[in-house]
Amino acid sequence: MGRWKAVIGPKLKARSFENQKTEARIGVRVLNRMTELGRPSFERTA
Repeated sequence: MGRWKAVIGPKLKARSFENQKTEARIGVRVLNRMTELGRPSFERTA
Protein backbone atom coordinates (compact mmCIF):
# COMPACT_ATOMS: atom_id res chain seq x y z
CA MET A 1 0.00 0.00 0.00
CA GLY A 2 2.87 2.34 0.74
CA ARG A 3 4.36 1.75 -2.70
CA TRP A 4 0.95 2.42 -4.29
CA LYS A 5 0.61 5.76 -2.52
CA ALA A 6 4.17 6.77 -3.37
CA VAL A 7 3.88 5.95 -7.08
CA ILE A 8 0.19 6.39 -7.93
CA GLY A 9 -0.96 8.82 -5.26
CA PRO A 10 -3.14 8.75 -2.16
CA LYS A 11 -6.50 8.89 -3.94
CA LEU A 12 -8.13 8.12 -7.26
CA LYS A 13 -8.67 10.99 -9.67
CA ALA A 14 -11.65 9.58 -11.59
CA ARG A 15 -15.17 10.48 -10.46
CA SER A 16 -17.35 7.63 -11.69
CA PHE A 17 -17.03 4.19 -10.15
CA GLU A 18 -16.37 2.49 -13.52
CA ASN A 19 -13.53 4.91 -14.26
CA GLN A 20 -12.14 4.41 -10.75
CA LYS A 21 -12.03 0.66 -11.35
CA THR A 22 -10.17 1.24 -14.62
CA GLU A 23 -7.75 3.62 -12.94
CA ALA A 24 -7.06 1.08 -10.20
CA ARG A 25 -6.45 -1.68 -12.77
CA ILE A 26 -3.97 0.52 -14.62
CA GLY A 27 -2.20 1.34 -11.36
CA VAL A 28 -1.90 -2.33 -10.46
CA ARG A 29 -0.44 -3.16 -13.88
CA VAL A 30 2.08 -0.32 -13.56
CA LEU A 31 3.21 -1.46 -10.12
CA ASN A 32 3.42 -5.10 -11.20
CA ARG A 33 5.51 -4.08 -14.21
CA MET A 34 7.86 -2.01 -12.04
CA THR A 35 8.25 -4.93 -9.62
CA GLU A 36 8.90 -7.32 -12.49
CA LEU A 37 11.62 -5.10 -13.92
CA GLY A 38 13.40 -4.93 -10.57
CA ARG A 39 13.23 -8.65 -9.85
CA PRO A 40 16.33 -10.66 -10.79
CA SER A 41 15.93 -13.62 -13.13
CA PHE A 42 17.64 -16.87 -12.18
CA GLU A 43 18.94 -19.58 -14.48
CA ARG A 44 19.98 -23.04 -13.42
CA THR A 45 23.56 -23.70 -14.56
CA ALA A 46 24.13 -27.31 -13.51
